[in-house]
Amino acid sequence: MNLNTGSWNLMRILRLSIGLAIIIMGLVAGEWILITAGIWFSLMPLLNVGCGGMCYTPPAAKNSALENTPYEKIK
Repeated sequence: MNLNTGSWNLMRILRLSIGLAIIIMGLVAGEWILITAGIWFSLMPLLNVGCGGMCYTPPAAKNSALENTPYEKIK
C-alpha cells in the first residue's frame, strides 16, 4: 500500500473528510455497509486513485482553420 501524500489539494481533502464522516456515521448507526463504504471512500484519496485514469481529458488542439475564417458583418 503506497500512501501518496505529495499532491494534496482541496478536492482530495474533501473526499477524505467525506469518507471519514461516512465511517463515523456507520459506527454510530451500527451499519456495516456504511462502514465499508466509508473505508472505500477514504482509501481512494489516501491512495490517490479515483476513476482509474479515465478522468483525464487532453486539452483541445487549436484549429487554425476556424480562427482564420473570414466573415461578413450583417447589418
